[in-house]
Amino acid sequence: NAQYQSFIYRLFPNARIIIDRFHIVQLVGRALDNCRVNILKLLDKHTREYKLLKSQWKLFHLKATELQPEKPVYLRGINEYMTKQNAVDLVLNQFPQFSAVYTAYQEITAALHERNSERLITILSQYQNTGTEMDTAIATLNKNQSYVINSTEFEFSNGPLEGINRRIKNLRSCYGFANQQFFFLRIDYLFA
Repeated sequence: NAQYQSFIYRLFPNARIIIDRFHIVQLVGRALDNCRVNILKLLDKHTREYKLLKSQWKLFHLKATELQPEKPVYLRGINEYMTKQNAVDLVLNQFPQFSAVYTAYQEITAALHERNSERLITILSQYQNTGTEMDTAIATLNKNQSYVINSTEFEFSNGPLEGINRRIKNLRSCYGFANQQFFFLRIDYLFA
């Protein structure tokens, strides 16, 4: 919670605040998705670019190394064989603004994955505004830059806890438990 920053040092003078890497990736991922959706609103629904952006949105969240530029795959939505790299390039070449947002997303996630704080500082400081929601995300990361840098220096992560919370919420919404005790027993069974 952002409010903790205001009083945490009074309670724990030697504390170092860490913004979780999961939440940083989530922030820039949402900015990427919002830019993609804004482009979708401008396109004709029958174009290849629209169909790629609409049906193959997960391609834009893959690491650049996972795009497999040599292996053609069948892409549903556009109903043709093409490499994942070609599909991404088709959209990026058409929309330079989205290309800049995509590049920023890829660089930030790569720097976090490598835990390279110098590269992350360089990316955040050299980012050029694109007039998209990525500008807000980068401004937020710049405002909390010391906490973001701490996320590259320390091993701590909320990822496993977030995964447990997701599974519990999924369990709660999938099954209609008549008795709360059965719900808790099921949670104990899953995580024992």
